[in-house]
Amino acid sequence: MNTASPRSATRFDAQPVFAGLLAALVGYASTFALVLAGLAAVGATPAQAASGLLALCVAQGLFNIAGAWRTKTPLSSAWSTPGAAFLISVGVLEGGFAAATGGFIMAAALVVLAGLWKPFARAVSAIPASIANAMLAGILLTLCLAPLRAIEAAPALALPIVLAWAVGLVFFRRYAVPLAVLVTIVVLALTTQLPSGALDGSLPVLVPVLPIFTLDAFLRIALPLFVITMASQNLPGLAVMKANGYDVAPAPIFVATGVLSGLAALFGGHATNLAAITAAINAGPEAHPNPARRWPSAVTTGIAYLVLGLVAGLAAAFITASPPVLIQAVAGLALLTSLAGALANALASEEERLPAILTFVTAASGITIIGIGAAFWGLVAGIVLLVLLRWRVGK
Repeated sequence: MNTASPRSATRFDAQPVFAGLLAALVGYASTFALVLAGLAAVGATPAQAASGLLALCVAQGLFNIAGAWRTKTPLSSAWSTPGAAFLISVGVLEGGFAAATGGFIMAAALVVLAGLWKPFARAVSAIPASIANAMLAGILLTLCLAPLRAIEAAPALALPIVLAWAVGLVFFRRYAVPLAVLVTIVVLALTTQLPSGALDGSLPVLVPVLPIFTLDAFLRIALPLFVITMASQNLPGLAVMKANGYDVAPAPIFVATGVLSGLAALFGGHATNLAAITAAINAGPEAHPNPARRWPSAVTTGIAYLVLGLVAGLAAAFITASPPVLIQAVAGLALLTSLAGALANALASEEERLPAILTFVTAASGITIIGIGAAFWGLVAGIVLLVLLRWRVGK
């Protein structure tokens, strides 16, 4: 695990702060509408859905701040995006949102159990570095194409952002991404029109939900949500950390995210877990050249999530009115270095090169099978092929 000296831990550096703000913006802007839709689909009222979004922001904000500060690594959490997408297909259970909340709590308990079961934690830690890096590269590829798509869709808005990044890369490399973020903020401020009444909303409040525990909720929500969250979020999140050189113990992370998910569920939140895309921003070289000094980026992301939770109404209105392709573009620019490093590490070993390529193309494909995303299936495909090739050589 990377650690920082006392002096490096206290010295202020703007680069991780910019990376952390970008990670929070990308994490919130890209999927908050999906979270609201998922909660509404299982019976949440608008007030309960807003409460759930706030609870998730608080839970992941606290995890980021406490986890990164304690471990001095850029641990990053996020709500379960594939879990929210899954909820849209479930529909309202008998017992309404209270039963769905009971399902959320049971799913959180299963995550805690996974953290306490040592064989599972050992299996996760044994994922080969080449496969982890290949999966990270597959996850990042689509987002790294976003700057090109932005130039195609809105050249007048996207070109200043890309040019600012290129100029920064040539003259002051460390601040290329922060400069692109600043230009993005200026472009959005000049071009975004907030809808009428967007500034009139009151602060969101946490609305307690008294859960109902039913077998139906366990089978229809808890079990699938647990599998999807672990396979599509927690395992890729650990792989992202490993690919960036951080050897983190999975068991305490599963326990912490499970407990926080259970607490958030009491106020309507469905699940929190390790982040993948935002973790790649916080843990990658663009957050800081020195891996030991990247952890403040995750702390910044946590603080930003707390603020976004308090101004959820305004943030949602502003982000909804902004061209999403621009936010994705600046994130893609920030992740190009991470993509290059992940590909280089994935292909370094000739023996593991073909399994790594299979992992990469599968993770980049975007497929979803039985509700589980491409990152997990890339991991499975690469490991299975690696085992088969080693078995063949050993015969």
